[in-house]
Amino acid sequence: MKYIKPSVINGSVTAPASKSMMQRAIAACFLSGKRCKLSNSTLCNDSLSAISVIEKLGASVSIVDRELIIFPSSGIREKILNCGESGLAFRMFSPIASLYDSEIMLTGEGSLLRRPVDMIEKALIRAGVQCSSSSGFPPVTVKGPLKGGVLDIDAGVTSQLLTGLLMALPLCDTDSTVRVNDLKSRPYIDMTLQLLGEFGIVIINRDYSEFYIKSGQEYSPGEYNVEGDWSGASFLLVAGAVCGSVTVNNISYSSTLQADRLIVDVLKDCGADLRVGDDFVTVNKSELAGFSFDATDCPDLFPPLAALAVNCDGTSKITGTDRLVYKESNRAVTLVEEFKKMGADIALADNMLIIKGTKGRSPDGGNTDSRNDHRIAMACAVAGLNSSNGVYINNCRAVAKSYPDFFDDIKKLGAEVQ
Repeated sequence: MKYIKPSVINGSVTAPASKSMMQRAIAACFLSGKRCKLSNSTLCNDSLSAISVIEKLGASVSIVDRELIIFPSSGIREKILNCGESGLAFRMFSPIASLYDSEIMLTGEGSLLRRPVDMIEKALIRAGVQCSSSSGFPPVTVKGPLKGGVLDIDAGVTSQLLTGLLMALPLCDTDSTVRVNDLKSRPYIDMTLQLLGEFGIVIINRDYSEFYIKSGQEYSPGEYNVEGDWSGASFLLVAGAVCGSVTVNNISYSSTLQADRLIVDVLKDCGADLRVGDDFVTVNKSELAGFSFDATDCPDLFPPLAALAVNCDGTSKITGTDRLVYKESNRAVTLVEEFKKMGADIALADNMLIIKGTKGRSPDGGNTDSRNDHRIAMACAVAGLNSSNGVYINNCRAVAKSYPDFFDDIKKLGAEVQ
């Protein structure tokens, strides 16, 4: 448990590496079959899960400071791949594991075991893979080889399976066309395509409804610098806007790879005092007004935006809560329940969170529980900084999933954390 006292914060911190980019880069390095180096790495739990997967598939990984050296596979070491609680690792490595003609099981822990995987099963069977699940839930067992061809997938729940297919299909013997229905989170597919291009893989994107993948391609090995994480940085920026002054380094608003950089636009809209540089953003406390924002394509912004909204004067509406059902918790319901414990006026209706703030009145504070959801823990902490009585957070270790140094970083900024 952590207790976050009401605090005034001031200073600068460096954003952790993006775990979304990190996991994709780990997979791309593995698929190159050559020695590769990743710099500016952050070893959060999700990244460690991806490293564990490629090690079981035969790769060797050397970690020195913030650099990873990934050496090519010497053959499968273990046929059970534990993806921890990383939905991206599970969905991305399912097609990659299907490149092998051995039977491989992918499993996980905690909330991941409650996430539906029927879309993986259907897609891989169409691609010639022997694939089975546990009644539509993990674990999933695959036996390739993945053959490619024409595939139809539904991306209404997640785009992560599409990411895995786009990474694996270039190595098949047959050209592939992936036809996509109801794609959500387009920016995450842009992230995948950008990374694949840097590794020499060519994908033809036909307006996000169809992707053509030439067979027999090769990943180019080399060095890759992992971007700073806008998802984690967003909590720090909100903290600066509501209770002090914060500069977050190692983030670039000009980057088009991370949808969560749109936190800057929301902060501007609600009246925050901002300075945006080439590789940093500074936010100073100011009077904030209610806002409206559609977070359908950037669902990870819901928790920091909730912490922002309770400190704004007026009603804020954040649309896209349908995207939050299959996160580490049912995140929309969890946000409502945990923020109400702090005295927030928050409700869920018509695919949106509705949060009413009052000028001059901060959240009361109270006892909260992260539900083992890293972003809920960080949202409660940020709300606690400007609360009347402080906030207790149970299961605060959940932050290790994406941002293991979060509490240390806010302490460096002057937050009183016990």
